[in-house]
Amino acid sequence: MSTLRIGIAGISGRMGRLLVEEVAAAGCQLAGGTARRGAQGVTVFADAAALFAGSDVVIDFTIASTAEAHAALAAEHGTPLVLGTSGLSAAQDAAVAAAARVVPVVASANFAPAATVLFALIEQFAAALPPEQFDAEIVEMHHRQKVDAPSGTAVMMGAAVARGRGKTLAEVGMDSGRDGHTGPRATGPIGFAALRGGQVVGEHTLLFAGASEHISLTHRSFDRRVYATGAVQAARWAAGRPPGLYSMRDVMGVGGTPGA
Repeated sequence: MSTLRIGIAGISGRMGRLLVEEVAAAGCQLAGGTARRGAQGVTVFADAAALFAGSDVVIDFTIASTAEAHAALAAEHGTPLVLGTSGLSAAQDAAVAAAARVVPVVASANFAPAATVLFALIEQFAAALPPEQFDAEIVEMHHRQKVDAPSGTAVMMGAAVARGRGKTLAEVGMDSGRDGHTGPRATGPIGFAALRGGQVVGEHTLLFAGASEHISLTHRSFDRRVYATGAVQAARWAAGRPPGLYSMRDVMGVGGTPGA
């Protein structure tokens, strides 16, 4: 059996460099990548089309604006895609879903193994703690360069709460615009607060707040490498899978929903 060739979109970036190291650590072959600036010691493809044509699997941690084009290229070339970009628009999500009808796509805003298990636990907590008795509030903090809020992981947490309560996040609603005289908190919507500063890799806390007791679930990332390790694990898992929109929970065998 030939060695899996993994391509990396944005190979010269912070995550791209970590992915290069994790591909080697996993015993896979680095096909190369795309880069907006020079990358030393690796193959740099002329464009994204060449990357997808020359790889068995492509990992993409770039930016939301490239997701639609990369999804289309994955489908065109029959190349499985591991997508770790958050903040996608409805049109970009639709493009990813369309590609998943042709090739396997593993999409997640968080590839950390412990965070993946946490999403499954959140559903169980939410099912047992009804919204009439426990408000769900999510607080997240990231480095000052992050451009989307709330973070993809925070949204995934909220979606897990909603699923546990038998609804979608769109149905229960997101309360993230509190300022001034907002009136009392409504029952049902999930609260979001986003903090930005310094170089925090990622901190997320979900609080179930009842009248007489609170319980919180927290995940902290101290090193971006954990996302790279998980993404390479997902790439190895996706190779040879049938088309479909998969999640890191599928990769780890803890069940789940696309994007969870």
